[in-house]
Amino acid sequence: MPFFPTTLGFLYHNWYPSRVFVGDTICYFAGMTFAVVGILGLFSKIMLLFFMPEVFNFLYSLTQLLNIIPCPRHSVPRLNTNTGKLEMSYSKVKTKSLSFLGTFILKVAESLQLVRVCQIEDGDGAFTECNNLTLINLLLKVFGPMHEKNLTLLLLLLQVLGSAVTFSIRYQLVRLFYDV
Repeated sequence: MPFFPTTLGFLYHNWYPSRVFVGDTICYFAGMTFAVVGILGLFSKIMLLFFMPEVFNFLYSLTQLLNIIPCPRHSVPRLNTNTGKLEMSYSKVKTKSLSFLGTFILKVAESLQLVRVCQIEDGDGAFTECNNLTLINLLLKVFGPMHEKNLTLLLLLLQVLGSAVTFSIRYQLVRLFYDV
């Protein structure tokens, strides 16, 4: 019961421009709340569907998490101070130190337009640069640089669409599999 008003309070104070940084505390609280509700409510599979954007983000960034493609310390978008908009952040690695698997994954992802890859030649040698593999950077790749407030609204819209798909799967498509 305390989850909903707490979340509304954080949403109010964390809206652009943010006055509160939620940190780990609210993340642990929210995660435990969702886990308990999903387990005790006996709908853990449906609960997982609500996290479709987060699962996609995990799968999309898995190659950087496993260090197949180098992962910088911070992969959040960077702020262009001239325009006031957020832009994709990039990871830069020496081309010869990139593994065969990393090169292959980057080529496939680039052909699917999931990543922007640039080959850079300078005095220190050949470098491969690609955008960091996070959902936020992917949205910036697709929609271009945007203001933080608009990016936040886009991410919230994506979560709402994921929830709508979950509800349609739960209440409409279930009729195809079960006699209701």
